[in-house]
Amino acid sequence: MSAATPGPRPTIRTMSPDDLALVLDWAAAEGWNPGLSDAAAFHAADPGGFLLALDGEKPVGAISVVAYGAAFGFLGLYLVRPEMRGRGIGTTLWSAGVARLGGRSVGLDGVVAQQANYARSGFAFLHRTLRFSGTPTLPSSAPAGPWDGRGFAEIAAFDAAHFGAPRDAFLRGWLAAPGHRVAVSRRDGRIDGYGVVRPCREGFKVGPLFSATRATAEALFGALAAGAGEGATLVLDVPEPNRDGLAMAEAHGLAPVFETARMVRGPAPDRPLARIYGVTTLELG
Repeated sequence: MSAATPGPRPTIRTMSPDDLALVLDWAAAEGWNPGLSDAAAFHAADPGGFLLALDGEKPVGAISVVAYGAAFGFLGLYLVRPEMRGRGIGTTLWSAGVARLGGRSVGLDGVVAQQANYARSGFAFLHRTLRFSGTPTLPSSAPAGPWDGRGFAEIAAFDAAHFGAPRDAFLRGWLAAPGHRVAVSRRDGRIDGYGVVRPCREGFKVGPLFSATRATAEALFGALAAGAGEGATLVLDVPEPNRDGLAMAEAHGLAPVFETARMVRGPAPDRPLARIYGVTTLELG
């Protein structure tokens, strides 16, 4: 079978929420296993940050380029339909996405096969992120539950200190999304850790999981696992520099199954990796 040949340049437009739901179906077909309620929370993060490529009227590719304020953005959901690859659609999407983020520093989580390509586009390697998966033994701690809507400003400030930028619009949707369960830990009246577990096409993903100490992270993970339920498969993406995070995942019966690299173009946000026990999502950072 001959390789595809470049055709007319695709049209690029901003996605609607329905478009984003379609693209997440594409991502599921690629084995990315998105969350059941990802579309609404993702779109709320930056409604202009999701671009769709069309061949005539047919959607054929996508990229997300979410801006978190004026200084930082994150690139993800970069894919072209298998039957349309090799026609320059990805290059057109990439150019449009990078242009949309302008002079911001840009982060991404790159799969091994694409890391050299990202490096040629000016992205520098920061660290590996290891995906762990498995069915943990449930602890005796109380399970995480739906967010009650209280304490948002405090959670958002704690989150921004760990993520590296404020993302209030995203968090409001993420914390309250259907099926998402939230665990928060407080010490001396202040938050010292929080996490979210969400149902996915297969199993559950934990993210974020931010904590001041491993002991707190252990307690939060236990509550999130209990919130997912007996026998549930959990997925946790841990930055490799967090050795306590790797050890915690393995201690709970999870095993490494996949890796990506956090890469950045421009100055990297200040992120306390030793306190990041679980990345929120590889698509939005």
